[in-house]
Amino acid sequence: MAWDLLNIIAVAAFAFSGAIVAMSERYDIFGVFILGLATPFAGGIARNLFLQEPVVHIWDQGFLLYIAVGTILIAYFFPKSWVMLWDRWNVYTDAIGLSAFAVQGALFAVQQDYSLGPMLFCSTITGVGGGVARDVLAQRRPMVLHQEIYAVWAMLTGLFIAIGFIDASSVVQLYILFFVMIAMRVLSYHLNWHLRFRDLYRL
Repeated sequence: MAWDLLNIIAVAAFAFSGAIVAMSERYDIFGVFILGLATPFAGGIARNLFLQEPVVHIWDQGFLLYIAVGTILIAYFFPKSWVMLWDRWNVYTDAIGLSAFAVQGALFAVQQDYSLGPMLFCSTITGVGGGVARDVLAQRRPMVLHQEIYAVWAMLTGLFIAIGFIDASSVVQLYILFFVMIAMRVLSYHLNWHLRFRDLYRL
């Protein structure tokens, strides 16, 4: 149940984020759907490809595909004056998607009985993969490569589950982790935390 709800939250958040970015870049409806679908599903597809696990294609995603399409349509029919406003607030939907997919990636690794290294990889690539796909398709620099602390939160999500600090069988603990990582991602954005060496040196 925790897995299903996290999937729904993550897909809706990232589909909305991708659609808003596409509209802010003045893409047509085809481009909006491409970004809106790539953002929630690219991370999981990339993860499975790297790990040589069976890939569930976008058209085989079942009700998650319908959630993504419905979210994209809602975003597309927003008043156009709202689009730039939502683009400025996109960090919040991105943070929700990042956190939810990072947890989902870690749970995938738990199901596959992976060790620490693959679990960190699963949580990180699942969490950031969709955002990278969105930014590349929108011809933006991927946030994971230059903005604040981004991928670290996805990696820490996997680490906390891998070392048993968070019990993967506890719904309550998983959702605490989910909300904490959203808060940390948003906090790192507003406080402008970076991992650049020159910034650390100045401190």
